[in-house]
Amino acid sequence: MTGSDRLGVAGLLRWLSLSTVIVLLDQISKWYAVQHLGYGERVTVIAGYFDWTMAHNTGVAFSMFADGEHWQRWGLSGFAVLVGIGFAIVLARLPRHERFSALAFALVIGGAVGNIIDRVRLGYVVDFILWYWRDHHWPAFNIADSAIVGGAAVLILFGWREARKSS
Repeated sequence: MTGSDRLGVAGLLRWLSLSTVIVLLDQISKWYAVQHLGYGERVTVIAGYFDWTMAHNTGVAFSMFADGEHWQRWGLSGFAVLVGIGFAIVLARLPRHERFSALAFALVIGGAVGNIIDRVRLGYVVDFILWYWRDHHWPAFNIADSAIVGGAAVLILFGWREARKSS
């Protein structure tokens, strides 16, 4: 593959603009949640399915490593920065036609940066979206988490699809 077949710097910047939009939406929504919800407060949006709540997550997904005695603030932030840089390098080297992969990497980068900002600034990540059905609750999350999960889902779905095509 030649350099002209890759996304390159211009393509990278276009996809990173999507990452920037994710970061902005994430930070604005978290600011709004912090302004309107007290810690632990829960406001019903759609009874039986969806609430706003205020939670502080010092760990990672599903509060794993939340009891890390403060190493997680800098350790997890550093790890996320390294992953973000690695993904940006991979993104810049992608072939131009791999739009779904580029979308996935841009979503994950935006989500990671949104959560890094909270972790470095506050020492925890602000989570405020709560989905549930009856007694089954998904852990509280935020826009950044949604972008990360969406990006991972796109990578898995289209990676599986490409693997099926090639076999």
